[in-house]
Order: sequence, then C-alpha cells, then structure tokens
Amino acid sequence: MRNRKELDAAIAANTVPNALILFGESHFLIDRYITTLSNIADANILKMYHDAYHFETAKAHLSQGSLFGGENLLVVKRSKKIPKGDLDKLIALCHNNSANIFIYGYYGDDYKTPHKAFTKKAGGDFVRLYHPFAGEALAIVKQEAQRLGASLDHYSIQHLLATQNGDIALACNELNKLAVLQTPITSKEIDELVYGMAEVTVEQLITALLNRQNFTEPLERILQSGEDEVRIITALSAYISQLYLFYVYIKLHGVASAKAILGYEPPKFIVQQRSQLSIKFNQETYETIVTLLLETELQMKSGTKTDNSALLLSALLKVQTLV
Repeated sequence: MRNRKELDAAIAANTVPNALILFGESHFLIDRYITTLSNIADANILKMYHDAYHFETAKAHLSQGSLFGGENLLVVKRSKKIPKGDLDKLIALCHNNSANIFIYGYYGDDYKTPHKAFTKKAGGDFVRLYHPFAGEALAIVKQEAQRLGASLDHYSIQHLLATQNGDIALACNELNKLAVLQTPITSKEIDELVYGMAEVTVEQLITALLNRQNFTEPLERILQSGEDEVRIITALSAYISQLYLFYVYIKLHGVASAKAILGYEPPKFIVQQRSQLSIKFNQETYETIVTLLLETELQMKSGTKTDNSALLLSALLKVQTLV
C-alpha cells in the first residue's frame, strides 16, 4: 500500500498487514485511520502516545499470549521517530505471530525515512496520507455529518469548510454542535452557531508561526483589524508558556492531561494540537523564545507605534528560526 485508495481497499478486503505505519501531512487522516484500524473486538490493546513509548513494554506486549485468544494490538503515536532497531523487532513479532498487530502513527516532518523498516518482506507496509483535495474533504465531512445525524447538503458542507479555512478536523468538530439541531442546516445556522475561522485570530497566527508556515497574510489581516502589537506579543508569550506546561507534563507523565495543566477540558483537537507542538521544542528553545518575547515586549512598551510594527515582525521572524 502506498496511498489512501489502496488502504481503503485493504480495509474492505480485510488484508491490512499486521505491521503498518501511517504518516504524512494530514494528522487528521492519521488519527482517523488509526481509530478505524484499531477497532478490533476483544483485542488486547496497548496505546503509547508520544514520550509514553517504551520499547521493552511494547515488546513485552507483543510477546505475550492473549488471555482470551484475541489479538495483541500495539498502537503508537509519536512525533519523534522510533529507532529502526526497535521497529525491526516489533515488526518481526507481528510477522511471526498473526495474532500480533502493530499500528504506528508518525506525526513528524520527516517523510523520507520513518517507513524504511516497514517492508513487505518484513511483513509490514506503509501509507503516506496527504491533505485531502477539496472534493475528498467534502466527502469526509459529509460522511461524518451522516454518522452524527447532522443534516447538511453539499452547499452547507462547503460553507462549513470555508468558515474553518478548509480544516477538516475543525469542521468535523463543529458538526457536534450542528447535530443537536436535528433539522436541515443551512449557511444561516452555520453562521450563527459556528465560530468562523476565516476571521483570523491571534492563535491562528501563532499556530502558523510555530509550524513554520507563512504567517504574513494572517498578521496583516490582524493588524488591519486594529489589533495591538503588544497584545500579539503577550498572546504569543502566554501561548509558549502554556506549551511549556504541556511539555513538562508529558515529560513527567508520558501523556498530557489538559484538566491538570489548564484546569479545564478544552476540545480534543486543541489538546492534540498543544501536545504535538509542545514536544517539538526542547528546554533551551523554550527559554530562548520566552527571553526574546519578554525583551521585545519591554522594547515595545518604551517605543513608538511605528517602532512596534517593526519590532513585532522582527520578533516573529526570529521565533520562526528557532522552532
């Protein structure tokens, strides 16, 4: 398998190999397929997310006999690559015992090497998941709407995706609100109930910045709306500080608990986003960024409005070189 079409066919024919890595640009699709593939009745499941991965524990899980005669399923989600030596041994355990299944979701940016161990000869395979085309995105949201019982026609789904800047994960998350209506949903209901991501927020700017994406357009739109440069810098400082709390918690406990970190439970996609971003940076990077932002804020508060625009852009560009 090399693409979604082949993966869908393998799922339909029940011929998915016992060792599979999913990786690529679309984290939404990686999550979606992991959920589908791990839905195995009576399976003995071990889930290891991010720094919770531990080779000896994973190996022991696949080495034991199932108590009830079902499959031993290992699901690993990581932004960091698992050493090839580990993968070779885990894949071999699945190749030598058909009751063992290993699903590896790799969320990192290296698309050239993470799948090298998953050869057909070794008993594995891989699928790279790209961002869906517009038509595919519509079909995915339509499928999710039907599952939730939300009544949206083609044009309503298009409008929903437009309000979320084409982000399928956000659009699907909003369907939970819309499904409550239990009536046909038009663009009117979407505009009233859905938070429009087309209205660029400071958080969108920050997310683009930290993901090394082009942030100039959202920055210009935010400044044109009258947003203050100091407010943007302080918001970025607060966001980085929050990411650091996620980073420390994951280092200590293996997985993030938004309730423990923030004191409340935000939507699932936000927790996933914070967790994935937080572990991309090390202690030194956090310290450097925070120092830079505090110094910039101090300069802004003692300078002119014109100076602030230049200081803001300079700080954002420096941050992007650090992440």
